[in-house]
Amino acid sequence: MTAAALSFYGVSISDIAVFVTYIALGLTLPGVLVIRSFYGGARSLAEEIALGSALGYTLEVLTYIPARAAGMPLLVLAWPAGTYALFLAVPRLRRHWRGPAREGAPLWWSWSIALTIAYLVAWSAAAFYRTNALTWPALGLANVDASFHLSLIGELKHHMPPMSPGVAGEPLLYHWFVHAEMAATSWVTGIEPVVLLLRLSMLPMLAVLVVLVGMIAMRVMNTRVGALLAVVAAIFMAAPNLYLGSNGIFTWGGIQDAAWNSPSQTFGAALFAPVVLLLIDRLEGRSRRREWLLLAVFLAALTGAKATYLPLLAAGLAAVAAVEAVKSRRWPRPSLLALGMTAACLLYAQIVLFHAARQGVSISPFAITAQVWRDLTGRAEAPALTATVGLALLYVMSWIITWSGVLGLLSRPRLLVRPAVVLMIGIGAAGLGAALLLRSLHLNQLYFLRSAYPYMGIAAVYGLVVLVRASRVSLVKVAAATAAGLAAAYLIPVVCGVEIPQRPGQSPTLLYLPYIVLLLLVTGTAIALIARRGGRGFALTLSMIAAIGLPAEAHARALSMARAATGAGPVEAVAAPTEAAVPQGLLAAARWLRDHSQPDDLVATNGHCRWGFADRCDGRHSWVSALTERRVLVEGWTYTEKNWDRLRPGQQPESTDFWDTARIGSNDRAFLSPSQASIRRLRARYGVRWLVADERNADREHGIANYATLRFRSGDFAVYEVPDDPRDSVRRM
Repeated sequence: MTAAALSFYGVSISDIAVFVTYIALGLTLPGVLVIRSFYGGARSLAEEIALGSALGYTLEVLTYIPARAAGMPLLVLAWPAGTYALFLAVPRLRRHWRGPAREGAPLWWSWSIALTIAYLVAWSAAAFYRTNALTWPALGLANVDASFHLSLIGELKHHMPPMSPGVAGEPLLYHWFVHAEMAATSWVTGIEPVVLLLRLSMLPMLAVLVVLVGMIAMRVMNTRVGALLAVVAAIFMAAPNLYLGSNGIFTWGGIQDAAWNSPSQTFGAALFAPVVLLLIDRLEGRSRRREWLLLAVFLAALTGAKATYLPLLAAGLAAVAAVEAVKSRRWPRPSLLALGMTAACLLYAQIVLFHAARQGVSISPFAITAQVWRDLTGRAEAPALTATVGLALLYVMSWIITWSGVLGLLSRPRLLVRPAVVLMIGIGAAGLGAALLLRSLHLNQLYFLRSAYPYMGIAAVYGLVVLVRASRVSLVKVAAATAAGLAAAYLIPVVCGVEIPQRPGQSPTLLYLPYIVLLLLVTGTAIALIARRGGRGFALTLSMIAAIGLPAEAHARALSMARAATGAGPVEAVAAPTEAAVPQGLLAAARWLRDHSQPDDLVATNGHCRWGFADRCDGRHSWVSALTERRVLVEGWTYTEKNWDRLRPGQQPESTDFWDTARIGSNDRAFLSPSQASIRRLRARYGVRWLVADERNADREHGIANYATLRFRSGDFAVYEVPDDPRDSVRRM
């Protein structure tokens, strides 16, 4: 199915075959050999493959960084080749080619995990491949950040350490290890970076994440039914949306939504899962000392893969250390050692990799409620204090509903202080706390919360499993209570009929109606069931609540699809750009320049704004640097640290002017009013070697070709070479 979907959406069979071969032989198999030698315990073949793949990704990136810095990117193959040589040459390592006795997995479990991965592939095809083409001009309408990510892959293919490719000379302060991974894969396989970014690279990472979440859930619960429910919860978890209409802050952004739109989030999730697994084994006394080395390697990779996970892990480990210290009345060495390792990696990431950059994030309690207010009411003004408090309570209540299954552990209080449980609850609490206490203009603080989804899903399902077992309630009655919760999740929005965004004149107090109805329903049900059935009633109540919250994203999707099918969905206020807005020929021109220039050549272009937005300039434009794999004097500056730092209140980062007026003035004059002086200035002062001109926005009458050499033209784009002395171009013509 995967190959068919990829082939249908433009990936050649040869690319699929080469990619699968590299992942299998260049990452997974050598990773499996190392896992077998360092990590004991019984596990299934799928779990071993997932762990080996995660370690393979980690060592690939950590090898590629020095290889690229040395100017020999294909030395990334030294680590799999060296691993094979070592495990063939050393007698005591040869046994790992055969592998240990494996833990058998029931057939239904294997099929369930396979179907979960197949769902994510189908979701990728339907929700992402379909709207993100590989061919021009449709590629120009891809996801808003696609050109940014693609430009980073190009930068990391040719430079180490990397700089911002869209503004020459600016540092790259971003989670760039996933782009290094794709750059390494492109070097080894010859697959175009755009194919890796928009079609291939995330698929094995998603598969690794699904298998490892199931493995962690099994470690915690020791029941495959519960573990499967935890995997499903990790994918579909969200805060319940009880409105009619899209409510992105509550429901979008989980594993499947972020899978392709945020490659760093997906890569980080795949590397964080083995960290949690190793820590659970270590904290609960199931590991060996040499597994600390594996933990250190994964933590080192997380610093640049997605450092967002490190403060969450630190919070979870601090909670474990505190609980263990109170329980044992002595220093909990394993948790403190892990906390120290995490803190060291976090400091390295913040100081060395990111230069203490804030990236537009600041401490501002309940800032998220302002965006919730705008999304729900459709009003531009800031909410009043009462509305801020009310919406904050509403948001917290929604997550309490989703994570309510954790309360089931009250039936076995000792389990609440179990290290694995404390670790995951600490991660979840830190994620929610960050979402509520931090402020980011693009709501990036929500990535802290979304990073915790798999682990809070496991904790919530574990609580339900423990409670159902302890109360010995009939599984038929649990199923009935679950069905009642599912029905409530759909009936409450329909019966209350609160549409968002609200129409002008509607009272904001209506926004609380469906949640008040839910609260009354839950309270009444809980009182009735617990009064009559005691612990069994509590188990049934939590089962009903969990059915509303744990798969909340699935509920929201289903309601959205139903409304769209009946014509009741929202009408887009602004029409999306079409292919007609995208200039012709950039892909061909960029590919020509990539093939006929040196990686260190500097390019200038006159494109700074996304296409199709004539009324405003959206600066998230990186297509020239993305497709040429060359640094650009100034193209798009939205995600640079200087841009974040100079934002004024109420200003969006994509709507700012470039800070260096002399540079952008010199750049644009070369295209708008080309002259010997303007072209010479680009060459002499900034070192520009090439011009990529969108000739729809250039002076054709006083052509650039009078001062630079036309080398290639395709559609609306022309490529010019700037000689050391612009007068040379005239003599050469």
